[in-house]
Amino acid sequence: MEPVFGKKESDKPYKARYGAYVVVSRNEGQEVILVQAPNGAYFLPGGEIEGTENHVEAINREMLEELGFEVTVGAYLGEAVEYFYSSHRDTYFYHPGYFYVVDSWEKVAEPTEKTNDLAWVTADEAMLLLKRGSHRWAVQKWMKKSN
Repeated sequence: MEPVFGKKESDKPYKARYGAYVVVSRNEGQEVILVQAPNGAYFLPGGEIEGTENHVEAINREMLEELGFEVTVGAYLGEAVEYFYSSHRDTYFYHPGYFYVVDSWEKVAEPTEKTNDLAWVTADEAMLLLKRGSHRWAVQKWMKKSN
């Protein structure tokens, strides 16, 4: 059974939003990259699965948008569900996330999304910075696999 984060409020309508995310590391796994949204919140790279995309297609699109990277998607870390309210969208979300490790990456362009900041941090720093419990869970799983 997948882990569940956040609290589902029984009297609220939830919109399903499926996402695919990755742990991208450098310096032999000493650092991971995080995306900082304009509101200051930190997330793993990735995002909503659009249309008929599969997980890898969504990741490949998101990596170019957010990082300007082409990546090789590796091991599947698992699925985690998050319930949250987005004040920006005034919407309650049911958000299954599918998490992967990136085996290799190459910067091929500037990110097409210009509103985010990027930060290379240690895994321990990522655990403190990441907004979503599901993203912290994925980093913990990656840390266990890396050791």
